[in-house]
Amino acid sequence: MSKRTAFLEAACKENVEDFLRFIQLHKDKTEPFDVEEVVQEMPRAQRQTLWGKLASLLQDVLQELPPERWDRGREEGMEEESALDPKHAMAVVDGVTLVAAVSLNVLQDGDTYTALLEIANRLHDVLVLLPVSEAPLQHHIHTLCEAWWKKDLTDKEKLGRTAFLIALQKSFILKKPGAEIQRVWSLHDVLLSLDYTSEDNKQIVDLLLQCFHRPIYIRNDDGKRFLVFLFSWNVNFIWVIHGTIKNQLEFYSKTMTTHIMEIYFRAWKKASGDFLEQIESSCIQDFMQNAIFLHRSSPVHAKVRQIVSYFHSRKGCHAVDKMLHNLYKPILWKALSAANFEVRANATLLFTEAFPIHDPDQSNQNIDETIQKQLDAAMGLLEDTHPTVRSNATLGVCKILAKCWELLPPTIITDFLKKLVFELAADSSSPDVRCSVFKCLTIVLDNALSHPLLEKLLPTLKYSLHDNSEKVRTAFLDMLIKVKAVRAAKFWDVCNMDHLLARLAIDSHSVSKRIVDLLFKSFFPVNESDREWCCRCITLIQMNPMAARKFYQFAHKHTAPTNIIKLMLAIRRVLNSCIQTDFDQTDINESNKENSAAEPLLGKDMVIVSRLLEVVVILWKSVEKALRQNEEAQKYTYAKFGNVIAKYFQTFEDDQCTAPLVQLASFMPPATVPTFSCGVLSRLRRLEPGAAPSQYSQLLDCICSWGQVADILELVTDWLSEALPKQGDKANANRKVRIQETVEAKPELALVYLEYLFSHTSTREKVLALGERPLKQLHTALGNWRSVLYTHLSATTEDPKSPDVETALKVFVYHGRLGAHLQHSSSEGREYLLSLEHVAAWIAERVLPFLAKRPSDDEEDEEKEKSPPLATKITESFLTVCRDVLLVGLGDDTFKGQMLHLCSLTLLSEAGYLCIPAVLPILKEVADSFAPDQAQENEEDPTTVMLGVVANIFHKIIELLVRRLRKEPEEGKELCQSALPALTDFLQVAQAWDTAPLSGVFSTLFAVIVVEQSHLLQKITHPEEVITPESVEDMPPLPSILLSVILKSPSVTRAFLTEVSSSVDSEAISSLNEVAAILRVLAVIKHVGQFKGALKSAATSAQQQLHTHAAASVDGGDIQRVIYESSVKTLNEILDL
Repeated sequence: MSKRTAFLEAACKENVEDFLRFIQLHKDKTEPFDVEEVVQEMPRAQRQTLWGKLASLLQDVLQELPPERWDRGREEGMEEESALDPKHAMAVVDGVTLVAAVSLNVLQDGDTYTALLEIANRLHDVLVLLPVSEAPLQHHIHTLCEAWWKKDLTDKEKLGRTAFLIALQKSFILKKPGAEIQRVWSLHDVLLSLDYTSEDNKQIVDLLLQCFHRPIYIRNDDGKRFLVFLFSWNVNFIWVIHGTIKNQLEFYSKTMTTHIMEIYFRAWKKASGDFLEQIESSCIQDFMQNAIFLHRSSPVHAKVRQIVSYFHSRKGCHAVDKMLHNLYKPILWKALSAANFEVRANATLLFTEAFPIHDPDQSNQNIDETIQKQLDAAMGLLEDTHPTVRSNATLGVCKILAKCWELLPPTIITDFLKKLVFELAADSSSPDVRCSVFKCLTIVLDNALSHPLLEKLLPTLKYSLHDNSEKVRTAFLDMLIKVKAVRAAKFWDVCNMDHLLARLAIDSHSVSKRIVDLLFKSFFPVNESDREWCCRCITLIQMNPMAARKFYQFAHKHTAPTNIIKLMLAIRRVLNSCIQTDFDQTDINESNKENSAAEPLLGKDMVIVSRLLEVVVILWKSVEKALRQNEEAQKYTYAKFGNVIAKYFQTFEDDQCTAPLVQLASFMPPATVPTFSCGVLSRLRRLEPGAAPSQYSQLLDCICSWGQVADILELVTDWLSEALPKQGDKANANRKVRIQETVEAKPELALVYLEYLFSHTSTREKVLALGERPLKQLHTALGNWRSVLYTHLSATTEDPKSPDVETALKVFVYHGRLGAHLQHSSSEGREYLLSLEHVAAWIAERVLPFLAKRPSDDEEDEEKEKSPPLATKITESFLTVCRDVLLVGLGDDTFKGQMLHLCSLTLLSEAGYLCIPAVLPILKEVADSFAPDQAQENEEDPTTVMLGVVANIFHKIIELLVRRLRKEPEEGKELCQSALPALTDFLQVAQAWDTAPLSGVFSTLFAVIVVEQSHLLQKITHPEEVITPESVEDMPPLPSILLSVILKSPSVTRAFLTEVSSSVDSEAISSLNEVAAILRVLAVIKHVGQFKGALKSAATSAQQQLHTHAAASVDGGDIQRVIYESSVKTLNEILDL
């Protein structure tokens, strides 16, 4: 039996297993059986019989187990006969699909394919119902439907529509949809057979619009072709597409917008008739209008401009010129004279970019007249009243000149450039306009034909280098750099070299780097010899020393490190020539052999020598990193400078030379400068207290860079220990043995050195890297000075031998600061926090008692001279250090507790109120170290306990302020003013807590403000004295100060108003005076003009309380009645907001 006959017989329900076996053989690449080959060999009648039998087989299978039951059957675990197994049914359907697909390939004209059509329709129905999980079968049927459409067979619309729809859907869900997009494009003609207005096709229309949301469609070539085609599907669909794109425009990137504008242009180019008219009026002209009328701050304005600019860039084509002329005609010329400056500015950009806008079908004479009118309009825009329009017109005119120079009459070109250079470049009303002129002239310079005329005009702009606006100076220099690059003129003819150097010496980084860019080849011609570089360097120094410094700071950005080092060595040879006459010349002569040409001679000009040394230092700093990476070059440089630097120190003794020489020495190892390095520590020892920073700063840098920071730390420790009063002569004698030079201890200088070392990152890192032992010794030495402070506190007379109190106080502060640094550096433990806690205990035990002492009559004058008293200074200094420790997050809960305890003890002291400005920052940092969500309702929770202490201390502070204001009003006001910054910060932290315990802070504020205000009302003796305050100045002293702090921050004000409402609602307010006091506070807040909602809420709460006092106010006399009436009036004003 032949394969054909066997395959034909297998195509029935009874022999379905044989049929499936044949299909499997076809799929097996190792088997020779091929279904397509078998079907191709069949005669026409046999093929029709095969299709008929397959149609019956498919019908039977689908009747027994319809597709909608395939998923359900698998879930229920059907174990019936094999024909009802979903897998079996799908295998049969897949086999029939395969045969149908290969049959299409062999279908010939004139063949009857009724049975095949029946199979295709049944498979189409299966495809519609097929579960998503059956992707392979779906793909096979989908391919069959696609092939059916392309074969142009009966019912192709139905099958083609489904194939198109599924391809569209799959292109949205696949990770790599490129193939599906290609399939969508291959089926795009299907759309021509669909009715756009039909409800049946609404799903497809929605999916088509989704394509414009998909970047893959917009970027893909086939996708782009498809999107262009959609503009030609239905004329009413164009507006819908345009609306979809406009809605998405904000989210498109610049690259995506480029693809979008290409799609619009291609769609317009291919369109004709109604489609062309709709694209022009609904899309392109709509973009033009949006480009004119949108605010420049709109997120889509730049995208719209980008799309319109694409059409402008296609000018020169007859169709594009015609289209732009027709579409701009009704909108652009009106916009250029609109009242709104933004509309004029936007229209100016479009007009000048699209210039010339003309109808190519007109005669040449008419075109010339049109262009002349447009040139006149451009000149008019340069004279517009608004600077933004003038700036845009400047840009537009420069683009026109660059693009159309050859076509414009010389007189018009000259008029435009004179307008720009003589008038707009000096526009005193707007730096933006001046800046635009210089930025846009660079566009004109791109056209070489402009150079002869600009060469004559540009020198008139030279003073723009000194414009008071930095961005104008920057733009002017960018233009000069362009002039130099295109060789339009010699830049020094435009702007004198002296002016450039003067500006380089004093201007900002941004301007300076551009001047260096401009001058670099003039003063550092890399193609010349290093001797020439050196000559140019000396010339630059002679012209302007400050400019020379700046120039060489930027030089490393324009040339290789090798050239920088060569210049350093060339300067070295010049410097060597200055010392040949005084010293043994062996080393120097050897170095001169490297360069046989004569070096420039400086003689004894120490000013030039010092400037050259400064240049070497600047250059060395700029290549320091490169030298570290090249060990050989580093050693060579060290050797070259090392063998002459000692002679430099001996010869160049001028003060101007010393500073750069010391810096130069700091770059090299101490062994290369032995004489100098050995004497640095001695020089630091010999300095006197009060020495200027320039005398010690570079020496300390040297010590640190040489890794000898331990020596300076030992000196500081020794001085601080030596300066302390000794118990006996023995200790003194022992200490003197250690110091090589007998020098008097200088604790003031030791503190100056410490301040420098810890104030600069590079030196601080080297100090802290020393290790624990020397730093601990220093810490101990600093801590020992507490005894000096105590002596000053307790002594009745000054001891002339004792160190002065200011020095002792500074040492005390440094002890705390060093402890903080060491705690930060230590990896574990809290040794230095414990040290600070010990100091806190010392203050509580030894210092605070002096805050409680009141001066006796005979001591009063003397004590007043110590204002504020020493005890206050000590306590405040320590609290400030602890504030910093908490601020940087070093303090743990134990430390915070100890600090709060010290704050409490301080405030309980008789004169503790003086320390309120130092206590408040501690409260702020402790509160700020906890997040509001950390607090728990449990009263024993550590966070709750600690914040409760903070609230209590704040309450105590307010009590003290009230007491001082009543007892000593002037002193109290001064105290309140000094506490204002810290109080502001604390309330800002407290307002974040809307729960206990920190919410009690606002309860305290509310209570004191109401009590003070009601106390004022109680003292009123005449009804005329009842006045509603309008500002904080009209309030009593403390409420005035507290309200001024509260009103600084909207969030603090809201928190306070919330407290007002809750306090009034809780019926804590009992008297009319208290309600009146609250309403007076609300009246002051009302004048701020904000918080209407919170004010009304608080006023509503007060209204209920006020009504309860209506009857009492009548019986209480005139004053109570007037207070009540005034309160009602204030209440109504707030409620009417």
